[in-house]
Order: sequence, then structure tokens, then C-alpha cells
Amino acid sequence: MAVTGDERSMSSLDFAAEAAQQLRIDGIRASTKAGSGHPTSSMSAADLIAVLAARHLRYDFADPRNPNNDHLIFSKGHASPLLYALYKACGAVSDEELLTYRTFGSRLQGHPTPVIPWVDVATGSLGQGLPVGVGIAIAGRHLDKLPYRVYVLCGDSELAEGSIWEALDKASHYKLGNLVVMFDINRLGQRGPTEFEWDLDAYRRRVEAFGCRAVLIDGHDVAQIDEALREASEGGDQPTVIIARTVKGKGFSEIENQDGWHGKALPEDMAERAIAELGGVRNLRVDVAPPDPRPASEPDGRAAVVDLPAYERGAKVATRKAYGEAITALGARADVVALDGEVSNSTYAELFTEAHPERFFEMYIAEQQMVAAAVGIAARGYVVFASTFAAFLSRAYDFIRMAGVSGATIRLSGSHAGCEIGADGPSQMALEDLAAMRAVHGSTVLYPSDAVSTAKLVASMAERRGISYIRTTRGAYPVLYASGEEFEVGGSKVLRQSDRDAAVLVGAGVTLHACLGAADELAESGVNVRVIDCYSVKPIDTTTLRRACRDTGGRILVVEDHYPEGGIGEAVMQALALEDPPPRVVHLAVRDLPGSGTTAELMRAAGIDQAAIVSAAKKLAGALAEVR
Repeated sequence: MAVTGDERSMSSLDFAAEAAQQLRIDGIRASTKAGSGHPTSSMSAADLIAVLAARHLRYDFADPRNPNNDHLIFSKGHASPLLYALYKACGAVSDEELLTYRTFGSRLQGHPTPVIPWVDVATGSLGQGLPVGVGIAIAGRHLDKLPYRVYVLCGDSELAEGSIWEALDKASHYKLGNLVVMFDINRLGQRGPTEFEWDLDAYRRRVEAFGCRAVLIDGHDVAQIDEALREASEGGDQPTVIIARTVKGKGFSEIENQDGWHGKALPEDMAERAIAELGGVRNLRVDVAPPDPRPASEPDGRAAVVDLPAYERGAKVATRKAYGEAITALGARADVVALDGEVSNSTYAELFTEAHPERFFEMYIAEQQMVAAAVGIAARGYVVFASTFAAFLSRAYDFIRMAGVSGATIRLSGSHAGCEIGADGPSQMALEDLAAMRAVHGSTVLYPSDAVSTAKLVASMAERRGISYIRTTRGAYPVLYASGEEFEVGGSKVLRQSDRDAAVLVGAGVTLHACLGAADELAESGVNVRVIDCYSVKPIDTTTLRRACRDTGGRILVVEDHYPEGGIGEAVMQALALEDPPPRVVHLAVRDLPGSGTTAELMRAAGIDQAAIVSAAKKLAGALAEVR
């Protein structure tokens, strides 16, 4: 049986029920054609999405950048057949495009990404869509002050992720009554029953414990779904979580509530039987209501005058402090927002808080939510900086990775990096962060050595697309540059050089200061060395490194307060890998697990202090040094 778009005289709830069947059928058709996908996970949530789209969602598919559009996020991104079937029902994609699902070159990928204009962020790594939705809702409630709502569909398996509960905690804290979460409780996960199966009260208790309102419904009763969504719209300041009991594979009796069908497309013969049982292919058109027509002002601070802080050469300033002062100066722009993970008195983000409290959001000790909120706020067009201790960003690494998949633009600051931090010990020392951030798709990795370069690079981050990371130092070190010096991303600075350089010392952050001291000591013994400030780790200044390599007979000494894997040393070696003849690279890095101690003791123990650099440089210079 084929139902056409002419049959619209039925009640709107009846129409929503019919549209849900169409969404199920189209999800089956697309996944069967692809030979892969998650039709059963899509079928359980079809009624929720159909009622939402037909009666509550406000969105202009012809204008996805309309600032008043609602936001719909599939935190259970594997239910993409349902999302794409919705797009077809709304007239956003054709049936022909729907059937390109999961094929090479199609924008309808296995899990949704923003290559599709109606998708805010990539989902698929479970537990992330809701935290990002919280960020978007924060922007709506506290920055945009617009009436759009944020709807998030979650699967029950991902409710085991702590990030879901971090999100609900912050949603309650920031009074996000504009956030509506739908829990699709279909009982079955990838390999069997979920932790609480259909115990809706267990979920209710948890939701309420985090300060949100729980509404329990039959997720296949369109009237109950409609009433729950209506109630959510009147929620005031309290986020609403609709806890819906559903059936995996709903609508096809052969697989309803049957284990073993997760992530499996139906074979063609089964798909034919399923489509027949669901009432046949339909061609209903869901006309989503348009967004609020009121004028909206998009964040735009580019016309603001930004006076970056200035520093005197020789003054001792921690780069973490320069970071806080730089983002505070950038806060003159109305589109600049800052977040922190309850260490703002150490990262110096507290300076931004004091100057621009309405655009600062404290995420407390919830680094995953901090990064996710940054991504969500950035999706609304804001220039977002987020800071914590560099070591703790590892807690949020999957969120950073997925931000790269989303093509998101966020700026991260990691302070207290390396064994330089001293007595706190190895649990607080980021010694892997450069490697981790270099590996993120499209990332920029910066490691300034003084306050001037920090401030200039922070300003550059505000204009740069993608994931930017700046590593800052706990201790205060002398300012090396005049305030008028410029620092290009992808550049470097040569601070010592002569026409008789026997080797090149490459450092960044704290080790650059050790390299400069070593260069002066070496010069006193008749050995000249070139010193490069490798403040841009990714992209790295290959041109300057190659020139220095040629000028010094290929003798390169890299010094970093980081484990040897994946940091500055490997970035330099990658840049010089095709040199002919190949350079000889000596790499000083933290090779043993540090303990507690003073900065000097720990850098000496790691073999990255001035004395170690002098010794290694003399060996590297070899016979040439002896002649001189």
C-alpha cells in the first residue's frame, strides 16, 4: 500500500503516527540498500521524532543558519537512518539521496556530521550529543537570549556514560529550561540488555537527583509523547527529560525486542516483509513549523578595539598569566566566551570572569562537559576559549577528537605542563599533551615561551579555524620579546645565530630558556649554536628548520619538557625527514616517570636542564667544537 501526501485530512496526531511508520520504512530501505546501519535502533525512536517534527519542532530547512531555529541533536548518532528519513519527510533530501546512505561520497554517512547543513555536530561516540546540546542551550539561554529550544535524542546504552550525568548536572545548574532530552529506553544494547532494561523509575531517580524534571511515557503512544513535549515547553528554568519506554525494532514483529539485531541491516526478503507489515511505502510530507520570526542579532565583536597586554623585556611573567590577560583583553569583543574547569585562579581565566562575568561559564571539575559546552557554544557562532590544567584535558580527549570530526572551532589552553611544575608530582604533569593535540584532525598546537608571544598567539587563535591548543607554563620566566613583535602561526623565532654555528638548539616553553642559557655558556667556551623558539609545534616552521639544518651540517638538538613520543622532537624530525643528507637529531625529553621535587631538580633529573643541553651540544658539535 502506498499512502500519498494527499491524505492529510487525518488529525495531526494520527498523521504523526503515520509519519512515524514512514520513518521506520525509509530507515529500513536506506540501511538495506547500504547493507549496513542501525534500523532497529531507529525504529524504537520513530514515534518520538515524528511527533516532535510534526507538532513541536520549529525549523527552516531552507535556512539552516537562521539563528531562531530549534536544534535537534541525535546523541545516539547510530540512529542515523531515522534522522535521514526525517530529512526526507521534511523535503530536505530526496528519496534518491536517501538511498545513497553509507556509500562513498554521500553526505549521509554512517553517523551524522556537519557536512550535512542541518547537523550541528558530529555524533556517534556515545555520551557526547547531550553534553554538546547543553552548550547550545547555554548559548540560547544566557548569550543569545533567543527562544529556540534544544532537543536531544539519547539511547539507553549511552546512559551508562558519566558524561550524560555531567551534562544534566550542568543543565540544571544553568537553569536550561530550553533543553528537552528524550531517553529512548528500548532495553537492548549492542550485545544484550542494558543495565536497567525497562526500569524507568531507576532512570527517573537519577534524572531528578541531578535537578532535572523527569516525565515517564510510553514512547509509542503519540498522545503521551505530544503531551510530554508540550509540558517540556512550559518547563520554566528546569530542563526536561522525557523517559520513553520503547521497543527496539518496533513495527516488525519478527525482530521486535529481539537481541542480536543491533547494527544489522535487514536482508532484502525481511525488509520486504517489514515494509509490508508497517503498511507499505509512504510519501508523506512533514511540514515543520517555521522558527520565531523576531529579529535576531548574531554575535559580532570584530569591530571592538582589543588592546593586548604589553610586557617589558626581562620582566618575569608566567605564560598562564599572559593567557588570562590576553583573553580578558579579547573580551572587549562581544562574541568572545570563556570556560574553565574550576582552576581559573591558576589558569588566570579568573581575570576574564572579573571583567566579563556574563560570558564566563564555570564547568567545575567536569572536563568532558567543558569541552562539549565549548563546542556547543561555538556552534552558535561564538569565539570560545576553554582552560584547565593540561593533564586534565586528557579526560576529555574523545570530546576533542570528535570536535575535530565536527570541524568545530574551539580554543583550548592547558597550563601546568611538564615536570617544570615541581612538587605536585606526575599525576599533575602533562607529558603527553603535545602528542595528543598534534594527532587531532586539523589542529593547531602552540607552545609560547614568554608573555608577549603568548598574548599574540592567543589573539591569533581567536581568528583561527579548527581546534587550537596553547600550552602554558606554571613558572614565571623572563620576557624575551618586545611587545611589538609579531608571531605567525606556523612560524618560529631565531634568537641566537652566527655564520659559524656548530649545531641548532630547538626548544619551546621552559626549555627555550634553558637553551638560551646553554647557548651563552657554550659561546663562552668557543662553541656557537643557533637557538630556535619553536613556539608553533603544529604547523611547524619547516623552512627555518631546513635552513638551520643546512647551515650547521645537520646537527639538531631538540629539548622538550614532554615524553619523547609525539612531541616537539617528532615534529622536528618529521619536518626534516626528507633532507639529503638526513640530519643527526639528538632528542632530550622526559624519559622516566618524574616524582616530586623542585623545578630545577626535576629538569636536571630528566636531562633537559641547561647543563644537560651544554653537554649534549658539545657532543653533537664533535670535532668542530674541539677545533674552535
